[in-house]
Amino acid sequence: MQNKRSAQNKRNAFTLIELLVVIAIIAVLVALLLPAVQQAREAARRSSCKNNMKQLALALHNYADAHTVFPLGAAIDLGVTSTGNNGSWGVHGRILPFLEQGNLTNLVDLTVGWDFQTAIDGLKIPTYACPSDAKSDEARNPGGGKVTLYPTSYSFSYGTWFVFDPTTGRGGDGMFFPNSKLSFKDATDGSSNTLIAAEVKAWTPYMRNGGPATTTIPNTTAQVQTIIASGAQFKNTGHTEWPDGRVHHSGFTVTLLPNSIVNFTNAGTLYPEMDYNSWQEGKNGIAGNPSYAIVTSRSYHTGMVNVSLLDGSVRSISENIDLSIWRALGTRAGGEVLGEF
Repeated sequence: MQNKRSAQNKRNAFTLIELLVVIAIIAVLVALLLPAVQQAREAARRSSCKNNMKQLALALHNYADAHTVFPLGAAIDLGVTSTGNNGSWGVHGRILPFLEQGNLTNLVDLTVGWDFQTAIDGLKIPTYACPSDAKSDEARNPGGGKVTLYPTSYSFSYGTWFVFDPTTGRGGDGMFFPNSKLSFKDATDGSSNTLIAAEVKAWTPYMRNGGPATTTIPNTTAQVQTIIASGAQFKNTGHTEWPDGRVHHSGFTVTLLPNSIVNFTNAGTLYPEMDYNSWQEGKNGIAGNPSYAIVTSRSYHTGMVNVSLLDGSVRSISENIDLSIWRALGTRAGGEVLGEF
């Protein structure tokens, strides 16, 4: 009788080999399913990102309907020759009423620098954050009593390379620049061929307030690295101040292809994605230097970035797009003939 029970117990138990086989099968299933789950999640995040960019495009259209022109990149006082860092509101702040942020709009003053306006202290605006950009949740406290800000994952088109010259008031060839007053009629390239916004990465490092040795637009990575090295001040805080109208915070340029790798070493640390702004727009008013910028559109979506066009459409642009086409999309009146992109 005892032997019979022992035999039954043995038949009901798993052997070590059977357990290992089951574990191996589960591991294979997890390995097969996990990428699919991750891809599904990324597809959802990408869709949410495109929706954010659609909201930005619609907000700009509604702003233009209400004001007859698009919002200026920054308001710069050219009647002075000495200022600190420019605290002018950029496009993000000026379109707030058209992003269902009317209550916030009533609490801020767009004619005064944003630095100490407590209504935006620690405030994250969901429309400005791509869900694939984990650093968009990393707030920045600049110190000195200034407000704490969340970054932005979306920036507005400041053109190809040249941004602004305070001595002449001339702006760049994009849809936005300091003191601009542009409308649909200024986009003679056509609204379906003109960028207004694109993705950027929060907390992008950049060099500023120095150079460039030449104002000719760089066409190679080596030329870009040389120009970046001419900057006088390293910062690792690009796109961290959404109200700020300067190009390294609220803009991008199409000097380089989307997601371009630009290696730069500062204090022994290698940074593979560097940007550049030759001069902070608004600094020292009319006595300031011209601004040239390499502020590249980048995203955490593999192989592409999302963009908004002037016609209100949202497209996914491959990082392998032809550079001439990418630059043509960045101009409002370049007269380029575009094919498929």
